[in-house]
Amino acid sequence: MGGMKRVHMHVEGRVQGVWYRASAAKRAEALGLTGWVRNLPDGRVELVAEGDAAAVDALLGWCRRGPPLARVTQLEVRETSVTGEFGGFAVLRDE
Repeated sequence: MGGMKRVHMHVEGRVQGVWYRASAAKRAEALGLTGWVRNLPDGRVELVAEGDAAAVDALLGWCRRGPPLARVTQLEVRETSVTGEFGGFAVLRDE
């Protein structure tokens, strides 16, 4: 799939209880991306997004900052193979 990209990321810092998941989903949807986001028990947020490479890069830029109340201290990003498995972008229940 030319021009497509998929990333799997973990976001650390003050990212739970500050609307990070909902804001990330809204941003991903606005960019036309598919995937999901969820809170992890260790305080991180996990996110998988795929779609147009430029849109994925734009989401990554946003994820480095997050919503106004968030404080991102680390963003671990791994690029994986595009699968086209998602029909939209979902906020999942906490793991």
